[in-house]
Amino acid sequence: MAATYSKVTVLGAGTMGAGIAQVCAQAGSTVVLQDVTQEFADRGMERIRAFLQKGADKGKVTAEDQAATLGRLTTETDRAQACEGAGLVIEAVPENLGLKNGIFRELADVVGGDCVLASNTSSLALSKVFDGVSGPGRCIGMHFFNPVPVMALLELVRTDATSAATIEQVQGYAQELGKEPILVKDSPGFASSRLGVCLGLEAIRMVEADVASPEDIDKAMVLGYRHPMGPLKLTDLVGLDVRLAIADYLRAELDHPGFEAPALMRQMVADGKLGKKSGQGFYTW
Repeated sequence: MAATYSKVTVLGAGTMGAGIAQVCAQAGSTVVLQDVTQEFADRGMERIRAFLQKGADKGKVTAEDQAATLGRLTTETDRAQACEGAGLVIEAVPENLGLKNGIFRELADVVGGDCVLASNTSSLALSKVFDGVSGPGRCIGMHFFNPVPVMALLELVRTDATSAATIEQVQGYAQELGKEPILVKDSPGFASSRLGVCLGLEAIRMVEADVASPEDIDKAMVLGYRHPMGPLKLTDLVGLDVRLAIADYLRAELDHPGFEAPALMRQMVADGKLGKKSGQGFYTW
């Protein structure tokens, strides 16, 4: 069966962008992975090749599917050219409102009028991400989770302007990607980040107050509440700097003291203890 979108363009070839490009290609779409330099785009492709090979080594991906997926993927550095003819453009660039809004303002008049414009933002208000973008009915949030090829959830975020047709079409494509979509109203932090960050911050406060070790706090949530991963290990995986930025944003937007970042978190970020990507956070990686 043909994919809902025959061509998908993913903007940003980092961890999230590469994962999104992979699952779209696995679903049968032709995918262009775009980044500002060929070096960044090539790194994204290497991430995809490595993830597919890992799946093949475990017997979860056949050699045929691996080759077919890679055959549907190309890279590009020119943003407008990458988006030419796309039915869906998914933005996965850093969490910078000005950057995201500028990209969508630039592309809105480059792509076709029926091309869906989607942002992978985990917390920024989509009303601001898509501010001034023509055709607001085609704009939607598609918040994927890391690692994208493994995580089942896809949080779809609708603005007041998102059309019912766009929502229905993207929900269908989410299922083609093998994801379980949920639909959330545009609100700071949406559903997942608002709850997840709040839990993570409280866990950090517990470490700060010497309530228990990071290992035991995480074990409490894994064994007691059946979370697949504890909040501190998850914070390490996401990145303390990333979660700190989201916490500060939610604190300002929601005016809620529960999102006040602990001093320990700020100190760890200042010391470069960002989690897995730096080799040290609440755990040694």
